[in-house]
Amino acid sequence: MQDGMIEPDVTGDPNQKHRIYLVDGSGYIFRAYFAMIRGGRPISRSDGTPTGAVLGFSNMLFKLIQDTHHDGRVSHLAVIFDTSRKTFRSDIYPDYKINRQAPPEDLVPQFPLVREATRAFNIPAIEKNGYEADDIIATYAAQARARGMECVIVSSDKDLMQLVGGDVMMLDPMRNQMIGEAEVIEKFGVPPEKVIDVQALAGDSIDNVPGVPGIGIKTAAQLINEYGDLDTLLARAAEIPQKGRREKLLEHADKALISRQLVTLKDDIELDIDILDLNVRMPDAADLMAFLQENEFKQLTGRVMEFYGGGFRADVAALDETAEAASVPEVTSVNYSTIFDLDALNAWIAEAERVGHVAIDTETTSLNAMQASLVGISLAIYPGNACYIPVGHVSAKAQGGFDFDGANDPQSADASLPQLPKAAVIAALKPLLEDPGVLKIGQNIKYDQLILGKEGINLGPVDDTMQLSYCQAAGLNGHGMDELSVLHLGITPVPFKEVAGTGKAQVTFDEVPIDKATHYAAEDADITLRLHQILKRQLVAKKAVTLYETIERPLIPVIADMERAGIKVDAKLLSALSLDFGLRMEALVKEIHALAGEEFNVGSPKQLGEILFDKMKLPGGKKGKTGAYTTDVGVLEGLAADGVELAERILDWRQLAKLKSTYTDALQSQINPETGRIHTSFSLAAASTGRLASTEPNVQNIPIRTEEGRKLREAFIAEPGHKLISADYSQIELRILAHIADIASLKEAFAEGLDIHAKTASQVFGIPIEGMDPMMRRRAKAINFGIIYGISAFGLARQLGISRTEAQDYIDRYFVQYPGIRDYMERTKKFCHEHGYVETLFGRRVHLPGINDKNGARRSFSERAAINAPIQGSAADIIKRAMIRIPGVLADAGLDARMLLQVHDELIFEAPETEVEQTARAVRAVMEKAALPRLSLSVPLTVEAGVGDNWNEAH
Repeated sequence: MQDGMIEPDVTGDPNQKHRIYLVDGSGYIFRAYFAMIRGGRPISRSDGTPTGAVLGFSNMLFKLIQDTHHDGRVSHLAVIFDTSRKTFRSDIYPDYKINRQAPPEDLVPQFPLVREATRAFNIPAIEKNGYEADDIIATYAAQARARGMECVIVSSDKDLMQLVGGDVMMLDPMRNQMIGEAEVIEKFGVPPEKVIDVQALAGDSIDNVPGVPGIGIKTAAQLINEYGDLDTLLARAAEIPQKGRREKLLEHADKALISRQLVTLKDDIELDIDILDLNVRMPDAADLMAFLQENEFKQLTGRVMEFYGGGFRADVAALDETAEAASVPEVTSVNYSTIFDLDALNAWIAEAERVGHVAIDTETTSLNAMQASLVGISLAIYPGNACYIPVGHVSAKAQGGFDFDGANDPQSADASLPQLPKAAVIAALKPLLEDPGVLKIGQNIKYDQLILGKEGINLGPVDDTMQLSYCQAAGLNGHGMDELSVLHLGITPVPFKEVAGTGKAQVTFDEVPIDKATHYAAEDADITLRLHQILKRQLVAKKAVTLYETIERPLIPVIADMERAGIKVDAKLLSALSLDFGLRMEALVKEIHALAGEEFNVGSPKQLGEILFDKMKLPGGKKGKTGAYTTDVGVLEGLAADGVELAERILDWRQLAKLKSTYTDALQSQINPETGRIHTSFSLAAASTGRLASTEPNVQNIPIRTEEGRKLREAFIAEPGHKLISADYSQIELRILAHIADIASLKEAFAEGLDIHAKTASQVFGIPIEGMDPMMRRRAKAINFGIIYGISAFGLARQLGISRTEAQDYIDRYFVQYPGIRDYMERTKKFCHEHGYVETLFGRRVHLPGINDKNGARRSFSERAAINAPIQGSAADIIKRAMIRIPGVLADAGLDARMLLQVHDELIFEAPETEVEQTARAVRAVMEKAALPRLSLSVPLTVEAGVGDNWNEAH
């Protein structure tokens, strides 16, 4: 018996043939799901993650393992999965499977769990890009025939029935029924070898196989039985006596031939794992019990313990005794190696494929992924063990004093250094890093996706430790690797400055000595792997599985694609704006000096404070820790509200200075020379509410309502022959507030499509909507939006230029009209005081550590944040759900539009001019239904879509 194999219970003929079971994993999970739906037995874990289909799959897989044990023959078993819709058949017929609907939302988080179940039972999970599961099954079935093995295909899929015959049969696990030649004839009216011809004629509406219009299975079978095969039938189509059949066959013969190519399973795929290596093996007790316990499969756990026997139970008992200690992997020493030859690299690759996961980290020359060059890659499979593969080191002077000619050439790696060629490493790693059966684990793995994407690698599937932490602890701690390592492992990783230096002496990573680079890079992969082991298991206890699996995890590649796409900017317009802003700033400085009565450095808070509070003796001056007066925006806005013109001009100057330095000047330097576009970087774990943030440039902070902000948006332009589309949720946070607080009048207004601010003004101030003073509508609008952010009477007074007494009166009237909002606010604050967090409508927990702080100001701030977080966070969740779905919808519709930016409640797209209307229509449809089916809002979501040559036009 091979090591780790389950010894069969040999009670039958020892000369029986080897048997292989090939499970159609992709097909079976759908059957298990719909069987559960029909049975009316929705099953989920205590954290709300649906698991009914996973349980059905796990029960079936375990039964197969039991059957292979008891039938007395040497058995093999593998689960075969689809990878994606795009296969070689799409090249033959672009509309193949184009009509396939997206899977039910509560099934989506179960897909990765099914793969986890397969790995937990130690069963090979086989997938291959560009091919369907059926093709892999056909290939293994052909190998089984060639080697004299029996083959049982565990599926009832009619497309696989063409393989039945001889020692190849099918097993319907739902009905526990074998499918042989007789059953195929009953289904298709022809023997298995002629099924392809029948399917070519009949087509398949589900997979969008065209077939011959008007000919179904029954008619197709009659024709094939009469004429023998498809080629003969088409050659003699003119002889068919029935006019309708004859004309259809003559007219659509090409469709029949294309359909035959589509339905014929490919049985000669080059597969990485030989059929004889698909052994049934004993599962690892730790992995299997962790999976079963995490998913709360109690009955299955008992059956598993009974079946595997004493040794397995002993392992489980030992695990239970050390469960608490095992929650943090015990690593007493580390082994970090450098990979200098392909044999060593291939050994790591083979082990990662066997285990089914690998932590990965890329080292580059820059934090800007779109401008960085790859220097090396680190891998970790087991805690404490990692390797570094250098591919782009160029500095010889750092290599222990070696002197190689050309070593400092920044354009390419030094061939004299002991490192593998980058092309060879990429070629070796590409199958592993794209293998859908191997989980790739990273910290901020979006960056690695962008880096490896430039090398032609489509990295996936992925888990991100940063996002795992973010989903569980938003607001509690940071989510960078160093902080997480200290927090969860008690390890302080080697800082970058220790290997690259600081200040003027700092070098880029390609100049770091390979030995130093190895420890630094390998440690990153090792720490990431260890964090994953902790954080992934904590998802259940923190009730964050659904949030992670349905929102944050699938969003990662979407954001990576957006960053890769970037957006075009008008450099000439930016230059003109920069000049204009500079001239206006100079004029403002002169005006400010005149108002102050002396010249001073307008950009110096210290000098400004002395002018305002020492010289001008204005009230409200407060000094900070440095002894200088505070002159932040709050102070200046307060002075401006009191009519201090100098404060107004300073605010104007600061606004222009910020726009000039942050945008009109910076954007010109941020244009990527290779793409001619800017590529903003979206931060996925910054705002505790779930909102995305962006840097280089920060597109979230471009002013919306000012003239300068509008001019700046004009610089964001479409490529020639394209248009920009802005799709913006209309008042989404007010709609969510109306839903959460259950405000009947607001919900009615939204349902009827009324002007919500005019409606509020009418109700609060008791004035008719018709002929309303625009000023009253503006005040109602300020209250509507201000309430969401916990605005005070002082803040509203400053914003509207009214007295604090009048502002308080407005707020009091508002709460009298909408008492449900006050109830919501008090209820939310109370919940947060008790639990330390609030939740969005989609279960995202926003932690507010300051909610019970002794400091009154911090406590009040946290209370306002608690009121706002469920509203803003729910809006963020909804737009993220839309962003995840939109690329697939556009691709299925054959549209070439690209999603470029996300700014609060707005998405920006670039679309060919000929596709603008169709794109806008598709985007709006997705965005307006993004909350469904998880949540049915009591108010409609509406999206306004605009089109233009630039962002301002579109917005």
